[in-house]
Amino acid sequence: MTRLSTPEWTVARGQTDYAAALADMEARAAAIQAGTGRERVWLIEHPPLYTAGTSADPAELLDPRFPVFDAGRGGRYTYHGPGQRVGYVQLDLAQRGRDVRAYVSALEGWVIDALALLGVAARRAEGRIGIWTDDLSGREAKIGAIGVRVKRWVTLHGFSLNVDPDMTHFSGIVPCGIAEFPVTSLAMLGKQASFAEVDRALADAFPAFLDKLRASD
Repeated sequence: MTRLSTPEWTVARGQTDYAAALADMEARAAAIQAGTGRERVWLIEHPPLYTAGTSADPAELLDPRFPVFDAGRGGRYTYHGPGQRVGYVQLDLAQRGRDVRAYVSALEGWVIDALALLGVAARRAEGRIGIWTDDLSGREAKIGAIGVRVKRWVTLHGFSLNVDPDMTHFSGIVPCGIAEFPVTSLAMLGKQASFAEVDRALADAFPAFLDKLRASD
């Protein structure tokens, strides 16, 4: 494997238009693949919207009260909106191990490690992609979603982490096609973390994430 520089780390201010974000990701992916652009972690916040993955079932779009976008990533319907940290991760897996499953697992592990730094015990769930924890009533609940696309071994999309979104907005869809478990957030767990604190936890956990990818090569 060739020596790689540390990915660019960008935090967007305000809310980012989703269509503009998709176009930006596609352009960066093409540049990475061509060797003219740096890998990137892009932390953003979107206005309220729903995204449909490649496996989305129209029956799971219960109330399209917000704009619905075809995301092109794997997975089903997902909500994005204010109070949710979205991380778009664009890495060159041709240089970091051509193993998409290992990448998704490492991505989950990164968010889990960041949540641990914020005082939340989170975990994977067998057969269910995403980030899971126990809510205050002891019920298993989803606090973060994972949805990725890999194009010519360059990754697009990434994760979303519920910091303090309006949880009623999730009721317009069956989140990720899983109806039997609730969705939760840091705020609902009694953790009043700012975006800056969440971003710091993600940054602190990031080196271990990259190390896992190197180990998979």
